[in-house]
Amino acid sequence: MTRSVYSHHFNDIDGKDLPLSAYAGKVLLLVNTASECGFTGQYKGLQKLYEKYQDKGLVVIGMPCNDFGQQEPACALDIKHFTAEKFRVTFPLTDKVNVKGATPHPFFVQVKEELGSIALPRWNFYKYVVGRDGYIKTWFTPLASGESARVVRTIESALN
Repeated sequence: MTRSVYSHHFNDIDGKDLPLSAYAGKVLLLVNTASECGFTGQYKGLQKLYEKYQDKGLVVIGMPCNDFGQQEPACALDIKHFTAEKFRVTFPLTDKVNVKGATPHPFFVQVKEELGSIALPRWNFYKYVVGRDGYIKTWFTPLASGESARVVRTIESALN
């Protein structure tokens, strides 16, 4: 049974409550990120995507994660500074989340329940597209950057 993601809450990078319900009616691109990963350069493309489509209703949300290769060892403040200075990130970031193990964030429990284990992150920079209705539409591995044609087509379709 599928359900809306709007019941999920994160802590934002500043420690404040970040309910996904605040983005009802928007298209969301949720990405598990890491600052010391070979895919970290994807922040640049995610920022470009956000800038290009935010006025049409896209919100990119970065979810820093240290579950893969210990590639996000920094604290929230350091992550915030790193992403702002190196990639000029202006899209929302959460505090660090777990995507696997004994205590995965409930969003990832929902991903597993609805899309199966195949859709769970096996590394950093997995991407999840949530439609304006709050339902998870699809997902991409790190091999599809935010600027890839497949991701852009999916975002544009969800926005229209």
